[in-house]
Order: sequence, then structure tokens, then C-alpha cells
Amino acid sequence: MPRLANKVAIVTGAAHGIGRAIAEMFASEGAWVLVADLDQEAGEAVVAGIHAASGLGEFAKIDVTSAADVERAVALAAALTGRIDVLVNNAAHLGDWLDVGQATPEQWDHSFAVTLKGAASFIRATLPWMTPHKSGSIINIASMQGLIAGRSSAVYTSLKHALAGLTRSTALDFGPQGIRANAICPGPIRTRISPSLGSEMHQRQISKTMLGRTGEPREVASAAVFLASDESSFITGAAIPVDGGWTAF
Repeated sequence: MPRLANKVAIVTGAAHGIGRAIAEMFASEGAWVLVADLDQEAGEAVVAGIHAASGLGEFAKIDVTSAADVERAVALAAALTGRIDVLVNNAAHLGDWLDVGQATPEQWDHSFAVTLKGAASFIRATLPWMTPHKSGSIINIASMQGLIAGRSSAVYTSLKHALAGLTRSTALDFGPQGIRANAICPGPIRTRISPSLGSEMHQRQISKTMLGRTGEPREVASAAVFLASDESSFITGAAIPVDGGWTAF
């Protein structure tokens, strides 16, 4: 039996990279998936691929900084399926590599709105669909920079640490109601924004992992499937690195 059979999931930032891999693997494991993203063309292509593989899901064009968009996405998933079992907050803003003296107020505000407030808004909108069932899994895609510092990334590091804190706070407050909240903390994962193969930054990434390579989006998706499934029923409040051992040095 598929590991996520009969579950309904929302995945934000699901048109590309890690979010796409999570949405596709969720669907392959039997979940109905709402692919939520600003990129309509890419998001619809993800859903078309899910349907072509006999999976279930729909696309919703949403901006996670818009409270109205968040409410609309959750309402759509609930209207089409009658329930919401899993929320994956993957949408984030990376921005420029700047230290705290260089980052502008505008960059702080935008990253906060996308990475932290967007996740909080989706959690708030989704909880009413989980609490009546005393069941649910909230998965926040943080970063290894939610566990350790990153060079010249004051904004990203700060907001990913905050996302790990939001995860633990949610786990504590809603654990008695059967709702679990966990964070996945990816390390260097090959996506469209990764440094080019063979570049100095790519070589540095490889040198910092115990496995001597960068990871693939599907490897993060596999961790998300586990946390979304009943196999992880006694895991909550955790921040799980998927980083090739980077943060264990």
C-alpha cells in the first residue's frame, strides 16, 4: 500500500527543485497534492506530470506573502478533498549573499514575509483542518543554515533559524492535539540555483560533506515522505539535517 494513501497535502514552492520533488514523490506515494507556487507555467507542468503518472493533484497560483492567497489555497484543497493532512512549507527567499552590515531593510522585510511569515500564515490557515481529526503533519523546509551559520548570509541564516523555532513552537503547542511539526534542514542540494559543476563553490560544497558529493532533491523528498507518513508518528519538534554530514563536523 502506498505510504501516503488517502492523505491530502499542500506543498508550497512546488514548481521547482526540492518542492517539485516533494510534490511528485508525495503523489507517487498516493497523496492528493496541491502544488502551490507563483510560477504558473512550471506549476501546471508539475501537475500534468503527476496526472500522467496516474497521481492526483491540482495547481494553485499563490504568493505566500498574501494572506488572501494563502486562505484561497487552503480553501481550494479543502473544498476539493474535504480534508488536509500534510502541509509542507517549502517556499523561501534566498536573496544575495550579504553580511548584516550589507543587507538592506527591504531584503530583511521580503525574506521575512516569504520564509517565515508565509510559513506561519499557511500553518494558521491549515490547523483548523487538522485539529478536528487530532492528526496532521507540518513539515517546514528549513536549511542546514537553520542549524549553523552561513558565510555572508545574515538574512537567510537568521530566517531559517527562525523557521526552526516556529517548527518547535508549533510542535509544542499542538502536539496534545495530535499534530506533529518537524523541520528538514537540507545541505547543498542540486537545483537550478546551485553553483555550476566544477566551480569553486561547488568544490567547496563537496569538501564540506562527509559523503563527498552534493545531494539531490529526491533525497530531501524521501525525508519529507517519511515525516508525512504514519511511520514517523512519534517524531515531532525535530530539525533533521539532510546535508551529507556537513553539520556533524
